[in-house]
Amino acid sequence: QKAIDYLSSTGLGDTVFFGPEAEFFLFDSARFDQTAHSGYYYMDSVEGRWNSGKDEKDGNLAYKPAYKQGYFPVSPTDTSQDIRTEMLLTMADCGVPIEKHHHEVATGGQNELGIKFSTLVRAADYLMTYKYCIKNVAKKYGKTVTFMPKPIFGDNGSGMHVHQSIWKDGQPLFAGDKYAGLSQMALYYIGGLLRHAPALLALTNPTTNSYKRLVPGFEAPVNLAYSQGNRSASIRIPLSGSNPKAKRLEFRCPDATSNPYLAFAAMLCAGIDGIKNQIEPGEPLDVDIYELSPEELSKIPSTPGSLEAALESLEKDHAFLTDSGVFTEDFIQNWITYKLDNEVNPMRLRPHPYEFSLYYDV
Repeated sequence: QKAIDYLSSTGLGDTVFFGPEAEFFLFDSARFDQTAHSGYYYMDSVEGRWNSGKDEKDGNLAYKPAYKQGYFPVSPTDTSQDIRTEMLLTMADCGVPIEKHHHEVATGGQNELGIKFSTLVRAADYLMTYKYCIKNVAKKYGKTVTFMPKPIFGDNGSGMHVHQSIWKDGQPLFAGDKYAGLSQMALYYIGGLLRHAPALLALTNPTTNSYKRLVPGFEAPVNLAYSQGNRSASIRIPLSGSNPKAKRLEFRCPDATSNPYLAFAAMLCAGIDGIKNQIEPGEPLDVDIYELSPEELSKIPSTPGSLEAALESLEKDHAFLTDSGVFTEDFIQNWITYKLDNEVNPMRLRPHPYEFSLYYDV
């Protein structure tokens, strides 16, 4: 609410719409433990490609989505149709405006449910309801849900693409005659997001696991650039047609481990800073990223490679959050300290299972 009040105080707009698209994994079981002398995790799903040779109780019916080939299959490959339908209808009963649902790219039960966009606080409320309903419907079916960005090695991770736009007096302000039908205001907003993204990700991607998804070369949105169609650009301009009310941008970096109230407010603050300071976003990235030479690729800034790096960026760059009074200095410093003490440093202290494969017999 403080972020919305700040927007109104600037006179730039009076309403901001957010539309989160949160992906998740639906597993049949999840086991993990960490002790002084052992550590492991084990996820399983009837849809997991790794189970193609398993002797299953009622017979293995095959139809396991291949790695990176799970986008939009139908039954019998997609085993989650009925569960997703109940999840969506349950959210509707809880007051969330629903749209669609579908299987996602990864094997092992990756899915997404679509909800309608709304104003900032309400969109965050909807996302919290989304996560609660999905987990509890899954439990009813004897399954478990995780919003961890990267629970499976070697396949796509789960993100949360966030659509956003600013309006004033009932009129959209992001439609215009610039690139992809955007207004100059929208481009400045993009400039703010790109300028502050390294710090912003400490709030929008707030876990150590978040950065196992944001890895270059795997279609992850790691390039701090904007584009109409490039999926590895951190900001995409949806092909929404000529209706000015549909003109928006999609920030593709975030994931659903974030607190939506903090993440949405921080994104809005970054965008407002871009508008107020007329931060140009540079040229769009309308090229095939995989055809660029290493020299060309090196000129494109990228997202931080770890939570620690994102927190270091937040330490250096948070005036866009605090000068407005939306966030306080105490909050920022407490956030950084908590994350370092409870997540970054504990992870640093523990051996990783793959290290034994690499180094045990050295």
